[in-house]
Amino acid sequence: MAKNQRYTHNRHIALTADKAVESGSPVKIGQYVGVAQTKAAVGEKVTVWLDGSYDVPVTGAVSEAGIVYIKASDNTLTATATGNYPFGVANAAKGAGTAVLEVAPFGKITNTAALA
Repeated sequence: MAKNQRYTHNRHIALTADKAVESGSPVKIGQYVGVAQTKAAVGEKVTVWLDGSYDVPVTGAVSEAGIVYIKASDNTLTATATGNYPFGVANAAKGAGTAVLEVAPFGKITNTAALA
């Protein structure tokens, strides 16, 4: 039985970066998705916020309350589901192209890329 609670609400966590990470950028590390609050090189710890909402670049048209996806290859956000992982929910709508959009990350996901 667990006796020592480490992260009371698990809203932010230190994880080992699997690729270089810039502060303020979206990240997917294992089953977690969120926004990096620190810069890290591969193998270094990075603080990732799993809740809140952030102004981040997203490519493609997204409707308000639509799902935004993250590409595992480079951690960029996209409206394209196929082959990518669910990242979060758009708090506004945007048209085609790449632009900053307010997005609320899911925090934890499944390991399955979107099939749609």
